[in-house]
Amino acid sequence: MLTDRFEQALLYAARLHREQKRKGSQVPYLAHLLAVTALILEAGGDEDQAIAGLLHDAVEDQGGLKTLTHIREQFGERVARIVDGCSDSDTLPKPPWRQRKEQYLEHLRTAAPEVLLVSLADKVHNARSIREDYQTLGEPIWERFTGGKAGSLWYYHSLAAIFQQVYPCPLADELSIEVELLDRIVRK
Repeated sequence: MLTDRFEQALLYAARLHREQKRKGSQVPYLAHLLAVTALILEAGGDEDQAIAGLLHDAVEDQGGLKTLTHIREQFGERVARIVDGCSDSDTLPKPPWRQRKEQYLEHLRTAAPEVLLVSLADKVHNARSIREDYQTLGEPIWERFTGGKAGSLWYYHSLAAIFQQVYPCPLADELSIEVELLDRIVRK
């Protein structure tokens, strides 16, 4: 069962991301955080992982190390470790995109299973959203992403391969399927 800690994390995430929208859309960012959290819970994740799902982008997008410190104080060391493990940058300006992504991919190879589940849920939802938006918008969708079409496809193929190696499970299979579907429709 989820406790008051989850409710507090939900409110904190809503406050942190209240002004944020999904890239290139009018969808409130909280929708992504809720979808990721649902995937975590459906895959058997515990309350700490669900809280980390709500907060997985807080460090990158909403305050860096100061936010991580607050997460540690409010929700504990384990949640903070998971959130930190899902973050590819905690500084502004962020390092170059390709460098961050390559380092994150390498990090996943040795990340704790509790981090892998949260990261995987994030990547599944992102891949699904990209595929669905591509089916509606077509090629202009790639303007949303720093890596563009080629970089984004490279990154998601790399993620799918790594998750299949280090964390094989139905959710990793789902990521592979989403990436293959995206690849198929993009190459039509």
